[in-house]
Amino acid sequence: MTPFYYIGFSSLLLFTLPAAHAAGNTTQDSFNKAKRTLERSVYVDHRETLYCGAAFTANKTVIPPPGFTSTTHVKRAKRIEWEHVVPAENFGRTFTEWREGHPACINSKGHAFKGRKCAEKTNNDYRYMQSDMYNLFPAIGSVNALRSNYTFTLLPNTNSDFGSCTMKIDHRKAEPPAQARGRIARTYLYMDAVYPRYKLSRQQAQLMQAWDKLYPVSEWECTRAKRIEKLQGNINPIMATRCR
Repeated sequence: MTPFYYIGFSSLLLFTLPAAHAAGNTTQDSFNKAKRTLERSVYVDHRETLYCGAAFTANKTVIPPPGFTSTTHVKRAKRIEWEHVVPAENFGRTFTEWREGHPACINSKGHAFKGRKCAEKTNNDYRYMQSDMYNLFPAIGSVNALRSNYTFTLLPNTNSDFGSCTMKIDHRKAEPPAQARGRIARTYLYMDAVYPRYKLSRQQAQLMQAWDKLYPVSEWECTRAKRIEKLQGNINPIMATRCR
């Protein structure tokens, strides 16, 4: 991490302590329902993807921006998907069912399984985290696929993987376009603040703190947070301090 992104540990504590008692999602336990709610009630008048700023229609068809290209997952490039900005695996692995499985996780052939499907089937706390709408953003399907669960960082001298959309992916790391960094940062800080089982590393916390300051909230970001608060029922403590 370069000195530009360094934030003193005391400053980090000062920032996070006010949100220490905030709660995460405790009402929405269906990932599919969360996606439908976002489509119909949150993004209904602002159909634009997080990373590439692509428009999409009510039937989830992508209208790519000029110069956008995708050489892999071409079929998925035509549709909108809902991206976990903090990847499901990042918090999912804190659940025993994800790591080790559960007696109830037996498929039709009698074989045990684990991972995301097992955690979703057997653990309600996991379902709440997976369905938290503050952590879900629309993304072009091919971008979502290529980003995978990779950590966000800054990548040196790497070309964009999507033409005019400056989303860069290299060696299992991802650098998002500048326009998305503030929203990404505040999402990571939110998940860290409201879910005790999920904690940012010191390095990631410093980067997200820096992006939060460099890329302030927009009017739309505040509107989105207010709509989700009304629908999901819990306050986003990070956005509450930014949208005044």
